[in-house]
Amino acid sequence: MNMQADYSYILILLIFIGGYVLGSVPFGLVLTRLAGYGDIRNIGSGNIGATNVLRTGNKFLALLTLILDIGKGAIAVVIAEYYYPGLGLFAGGGAFIGHLYSVFLKFTGGKGVATFLGIMIALNPFSGIACCLSWLITALIFRISSLSALVAALLSPLYSYYFSDFKLAILAGILCILILLKHNENIKRLLNGTEPRIGKK
Repeated sequence: MNMQADYSYILILLIFIGGYVLGSVPFGLVLTRLAGYGDIRNIGSGNIGATNVLRTGNKFLALLTLILDIGKGAIAVVIAEYYYPGLGLFAGGGAFIGHLYSVFLKFTGGKGVATFLGIMIALNPFSGIACCLSWLITALIFRISSLSALVAALLSPLYSYYFSDFKLAILAGILCILILLKHNENIKRLLNGTEPRIGKK
C-alpha cells in the first residue's frame, strides 16, 4: 500500500466525516426551540423533520426546516465535488448518516428523507428531480408523507441507474434501505391504516 493510497483513504474518511457533521445539524429542533415550541421530539411523531414541524401549525417553520434539511445534504455534496470531483458520494453518505444519527442528539435523529432528496439532486439533478416528483405525486394523491418518502426512496436506485451510473444506484440503494428501516413504525401504521396524513396536528 503506497502513500497515495493511504492519503486517498484518509481524504475519503475526512470528507465523510465533514458530511456527517454538517448532516448532524438538527435544523427542525433548533428552529422550533427558537420559535418557542420547545422540543419538537415531544410533539406528534417525535421526529425532527419538516413533516413533524408542520404539526406545530407553523407552515413557514416547516418549509424552512425542509429547505435547510435538503440544503445540508446538497451542500455537503457540492463542496466535496468542487474540491475533489467524484467524492461527493462519500460526503452525501456522511450527511445522510449524520441526519439519522446526529452527534448533537446522542446519535439519534430524523428519518432522512429531505436530506436524501438534497443529496440526490446534487449528485444528479435528473435523478433527484425524479425522486422529488415521485414524492410530490404520491403526496398529492394519498396525502401521506411517509408513503411518499417510501415510494421516492424505492424508485431512487432505478432513477440513479437510468440517469447516472451504477455507483449512484448503489448509494441510492443503501440510503433506501436505511430509510425503510427508519420508517419501520410508519410501515406498520400504513398497513393497518392508522398513518396520519400531511398537515394533521
